[in-house]
Amino acid sequence: MLTKAKGHLQTHFGYDEFRKGQEDMIQKVMEGKDTLGIMPTGGGKSVCYQIPALLLRGVTVVISPLISLMKDQVDALDKAGIPSTYINSALSSDEMQDRLAGIYNGEYKLVYIAPERLETPSFLRLLEGIHISLVAIDEAHCISHWGHDFRPSYLHIKKLISSIQPKPTVLALTATATPQVRNDICDLLHIDEQNTVMTGFERENLHFQVVKGQDRDRFLLDYIGKNKGQAGIIYAATRKEVDRLHHFLEAKGLSAGKYHAGMSEKERNDHQERFLYDDITLMVATNAFGMGINKSNVRFVIHYHIPRNMEAYYQEAGRAGRDGEESACILMFAPQDTQIQSFLIEQSDMEEVRKENEYSKLRKMVAYGHTESCLQQFILHYFGEENPPECGKCGNCTDDREQVDATVETQMVLSCIRRMNERFGKTMITKVLTGSSDKKIKSFGFDQLSTHGIMKDKTQKDVSEFIDFLTAEGYLRPTDGAYPILMLTEKAGNVLRGKEPVLRKERVRISQIVEDNDLFEELRSLRREIAEAEKVPPYIIFSDVTLREMSAKLPTDENELLQIKGIGERKLEAYGKEFLAAINNYCKENEIERTPIHSVKREKNAVSKNSDKEPSHHLTYQLLQEGNSVTDIAAERGLSERTIESHLIKCHDEGMEINWNDFIPEQYEPLIAEAANEAGTNRLTPIKELLPDEVSFFMIRAFLQKRI
Repeated sequence: MLTKAKGHLQTHFGYDEFRKGQEDMIQKVMEGKDTLGIMPTGGGKSVCYQIPALLLRGVTVVISPLISLMKDQVDALDKAGIPSTYINSALSSDEMQDRLAGIYNGEYKLVYIAPERLETPSFLRLLEGIHISLVAIDEAHCISHWGHDFRPSYLHIKKLISSIQPKPTVLALTATATPQVRNDICDLLHIDEQNTVMTGFERENLHFQVVKGQDRDRFLLDYIGKNKGQAGIIYAATRKEVDRLHHFLEAKGLSAGKYHAGMSEKERNDHQERFLYDDITLMVATNAFGMGINKSNVRFVIHYHIPRNMEAYYQEAGRAGRDGEESACILMFAPQDTQIQSFLIEQSDMEEVRKENEYSKLRKMVAYGHTESCLQQFILHYFGEENPPECGKCGNCTDDREQVDATVETQMVLSCIRRMNERFGKTMITKVLTGSSDKKIKSFGFDQLSTHGIMKDKTQKDVSEFIDFLTAEGYLRPTDGAYPILMLTEKAGNVLRGKEPVLRKERVRISQIVEDNDLFEELRSLRREIAEAEKVPPYIIFSDVTLREMSAKLPTDENELLQIKGIGERKLEAYGKEFLAAINNYCKENEIERTPIHSVKREKNAVSKNSDKEPSHHLTYQLLQEGNSVTDIAAERGLSERTIESHLIKCHDEGMEINWNDFIPEQYEPLIAEAANEAGTNRLTPIKELLPDEVSFFMIRAFLQKRI
C-alpha cells in the first residue's frame, strides 16, 4: 500500500519521499484507525489525507474553516490532476447544484466543506447517499473550548461521523495544540491517544526574534527596505492601527494591502487576492487575516503588537516559510500593548473561567517578550515538549550586540518623570527632556524644571525610543487606558539611588532573509504570466523552492526537470516546455555551460573506473594549476571566459584551493571592499554599479569568494 502511496506522491506532487510523520499517519488511516496528527505549519498535513483519498474507495470529506483555503486547495489539486471540489456559500445556486450532482455521481475524490455546512439537513441527507471513506478535519483545535480559536460549529462534526454508515475513518489535524487541547480533541472525536502522531512543533526554517525599545515605524521601514520584493505580513492588534500602518507604508511609496473586519467583504477579498497573486508583497492585517491563506512564499511575519496568546502567535508567525525556505518571525514587543489585549479579553462574552485562562496565556506571551533564553525553546516548551534543545539561530541565541552604559541617560529620564509627579505620558515627558517650550509645557511650569532640556542634544524621536526601552526593561510602568501615564517602578528607584547600572544593547541589526539570482527572477516572472492566464495564485503553479532548485541545477531536458522537487508528471506536461525554454535561453545569453544532471552522476561513477574521464570543471582546474590564465584556458578548451570563471567558482565550492588574489588587481581591491560594504549585499550588480567600468564582474566574484 505504501508503495502505491509513494507512486502517487511522485506523480501528483513531484516528491520522492514523505516528510516526517506523513508515512506513519497515512499508514494508520489506511488501516482504518482514527488518528490525530500534530504537524507544524508547512509540514505537509494536507498530503496525509490527499494520498489516502486516492487509495480509498469513495469520497474523502475535508472539513476546513475558511473559504479561501478551500479554493486554494482545490486549485492546487486540479493542477496536480486530482478531481476535487468545494461546497460553500460563495457558490451560485447553479454552481451548487452542479457540484452536488457531481458528488452524488462520484466525480470527485475530495470534497471540501465548511463546518457550518453540517447544520444544513439537506446536505447531510446527500452525504448519507454516498460512500464516505475518510473524514479529514483541518484546524482540529477549533473543536476545543480551550483552543485559541474555538468554533461552536465544529461540535457538529461528531454528529456527522456517527450518522454515516459504515463509519468513516477520522483524521484530525492541527499545528497548534497544547496538551489540554490535544486531550480535548481525542475525547470529543473518540480517538485513541495511542493513534496520535506528533512530529514536534519546531519549524527549523523559521528565525524568531523579539525587538523591543526601538522605534517600531523606523524598524519596519528599514526591514522592508532591506528585504525589498519579499512577501511579508504585518499583524497589528486593532483596525485603527492597521489603517494607520497601511497609510504610513503607502505614504512611503510602498505598495501594501490591508485586511480587517471593519472593511467590506469586497474590499477584503480584493486586497487578499492582490497579495495571493503577488500584485503586492505586503499585507497589514488584524488576526482576522490568514487562517486559510495557503500562500507558500511569505518570507517574513512581523507582529507590530503582542498577540493574545502563544497559540495565536505561533499560528500567525507560522504563515512565514510554508515552502520550507528560510523565513523570519519578528515580535516588536512593548509592555503597554498588553493593555489592548487585556481590554479585548475583558470585553469578550467568554465565561469567567475562560477569561482567567486567557489572562494566564497573555502573561506567558509577555514572558516570551521578556525572556533572554532561546525563543524557539520557549515556544516548544509551551506546547508541551520536554527538554527541547536551544535552536542556536533565533535572535536571542545569536545576539552578539555590545552593551553600552546608559545609566546617566536613564537617571535623567527617571528624574524628570519624578519631578513631573508621575502624572504624564511619553509625549509630554519627551518634550520636557528635549527642551520644548510650547504653551502646554509653560502652563504646567515644566520649563522651570531642572530637567527641562537636559537631553536637548537628542531628537524627540530618539528620546521617545529610549523611553520605550526603559518601559520594555521594566524601569517604567504604563497605566491602563488609551493615553497611559508612565510611573516609576522599584527597579527605577535602585537606578536613581546609584545602586544599579543600566546597560543597553545596540539596535537590532537587520539582515537580508534570502538573495535570489537573475534566473530565479526570470522564472518568477514566467510563473506569474502563467498564473494570470490560468487565474490562480502563482505558488500553485510552482513554489519558490522549485524555482530556486531550477535556477541552481539548470535542468537540460524533461527527464532532468522531473528530478526537481515539486514537479510531478502532470505539471511537467503542463509547464515543462516553457520553463525549460526560459532556462535554456538564460544559459545561452549568459554563456553558461551546463553538465547534464544525469551525466554528472555517470562521470563521477566513471572516474573510479577510468581516470581520463573527469568533470569539465576539474579539467579547467588542472589547466589553472599548470599556470594558464582564464583567457588561455578558454582558448584551449573552446569555451567562453565566463564559463571558465564559473568552473573556478564551482571548484572552490568543492574545496579546491584557488588563490583569488591572482584575479583581483591590487589597486582595485579596496574599491571593491568599499562598494560591497556600501551596497550591503552579495549581489554582483548593485556592487558593480558603484565601481569603475574596468572592474569586471569576475573581480567582484573573486573578492566575495576570498571573503567567505
